[in-house]
Amino acid sequence: MGRKVTVATCALNQWALDFEGNLQRILKSIDIAKRKGARYRLGPELEICGYGCWDHHYESDTLLHSLQVLAALLESPVTRDIICDVGMPVMHKNVRYNCRVIFLNGKILLIRPKMALANEGNYRELRWFTPWSRSRQTEEYFLPRMIQDVTKQETVPFGDAVLATRDTCIGSEICEELWTPHSPHVDMGLDGVEIFTNASGSHHVLRKAHTRVDLVTMATAKNGGIYLLANQKGCDGDRLYYDGCALIAMNGCIFAQGSQFSLDDVEVLAATLDLEDVRSYRAEISSRNLAASKVSPYPRVKVDFALSCREDLLEPPSEPIEWTYHSPEEEISLGPACWLWDFLRRSRQAGFFLPLSGGVDSAATACLVYSMCREVCEAVKQGNQEVLADVRTIVDELSYTPQDPRDLCGRVLTTCYMASENSSQETCGRARELAQQIGSHHIGLNIEPAVTAVVGIFSLVTGRRPLFAAHGGSSRENLALQNVQARLRMVVAYLFAQLSLWARGARGGLLVLGSANVDESLLGYLTKYDCSSADVNPIGGISKTDLKAFVQFCVERFQLPALQGKTWA
Repeated sequence: MGRKVTVATCALNQWALDFEGNLQRILKSIDIAKRKGARYRLGPELEICGYGCWDHHYESDTLLHSLQVLAALLESPVTRDIICDVGMPVMHKNVRYNCRVIFLNGKILLIRPKMALANEGNYRELRWFTPWSRSRQTEEYFLPRMIQDVTKQETVPFGDAVLATRDTCIGSEICEELWTPHSPHVDMGLDGVEIFTNASGSHHVLRKAHTRVDLVTMATAKNGGIYLLANQKGCDGDRLYYDGCALIAMNGCIFAQGSQFSLDDVEVLAATLDLEDVRSYRAEISSRNLAASKVSPYPRVKVDFALSCREDLLEPPSEPIEWTYHSPEEEISLGPACWLWDFLRRSRQAGFFLPLSGGVDSAATACLVYSMCREVCEAVKQGNQEVLADVRTIVDELSYTPQDPRDLCGRVLTTCYMASENSSQETCGRARELAQQIGSHHIGLNIEPAVTAVVGIFSLVTGRRPLFAAHGGSSRENLALQNVQARLRMVVAYLFAQLSLWARGARGGLLVLGSANVDESLLGYLTKYDCSSADVNPIGGISKTDLKAFVQFCVERFQLPALQGKTWA
């Protein structure tokens, strides 16, 4: 009998409420998984509707369209002869659950609801979903008629169960459940589950990949077994960036690593692994086997299907690999850059407008756009047709093929130095020099006439003229005048973002980029409605310390000598 199984997991760039696009990406991933020889395919959390639907989960249309996509998947010949594990919201007895729907050859095997919801930091899952709290219990779920018509099933199991195929046993965890103190994989593994799957919607945080990899390798090192993790990638219409990092592990070792930062919408990993390696690994851990003899059993859904085949003796198994981590500086250069690209192509705007002050924060933000341009050029060079089509739409030139990041940067980034009477020639020169080196379209202007006009209105009404501290004014006067300058920069930024392309005879508008780091946001060290107010802020989650290291990284990696020297500290 066969012992080797080929399994696949993926990272998909799904868009909230883009049901047709999401369906096509899911079908493409299943097709790739089958071509790699996989008999089981795992996808990311809520992949059918997109993770970032937020309060659209309250709308019955979101459930309806999710069911329509599920019906299309069940009917598609692409999904034949492979166990498909997809994510979508499901309403059971008028309660909404975040679920995995697992099906094979047009029949639903199990609907597995999430049991531990993410509800801290950036996550609000308890707002839209209810956790399934009945461990190791299932109910009969009455399928909607539109699904019954396809599957010819009236009911299917719904709840905390595992799949028993002819040759192995498969159990699901969903995202947050891996991070909980007592993860389901512990008891599932003790009850004989050999393949664990985790469908995630896990966002990027600096250095988070280390934690994710540690959790998965430790889960399989202590208990043995094969672990598949799928993840969302891209911005999903949100301010978070989901960073892929799909992986396959076994017995504490990594066997497949997905990219963390990629412009590919569909990425599929597959590995061929020997179930005997899991069984022999577990056999040697007597303490595990003692605990296993006392564990409460899971309900098993019997599946008349094997992940292995009889002719697998000649099939070479996958070899373990060493996980390759990005440095924090590389993460900063790639994560926000990929997110900026996703946000730009979805907004259908023509590029970005950045107030470039000559300081480290706005310089780092400019470098992120330049990094985005480098990634786009590289993706086009590698043959990514979706990226090429999106670039041509953004720059409004159907024959354009980006090859030089500086040229692309000149088309999608407008930088602007807004001088006042307190500005120095040094900062003006630094901003101009950096703009030249990254290739952005650069504007220099003076906002002093606008400052004079606004202060003049105040003086006309009150009969008093405030002064800067350098001219004998009080601290109140000084702060108010500084804030007038800062807020006028925001007004000018939005005016130029909306009309500068019009003035140049080009189509479209620009998204205004902010450049306030996380330290400023946490401390409140910023002027409300100044340049910290923008459409998007790519460095809003990055500390000043990490930004300084990133700027130094850009000097060497991107060859930007304008960033050298202590003046950028």
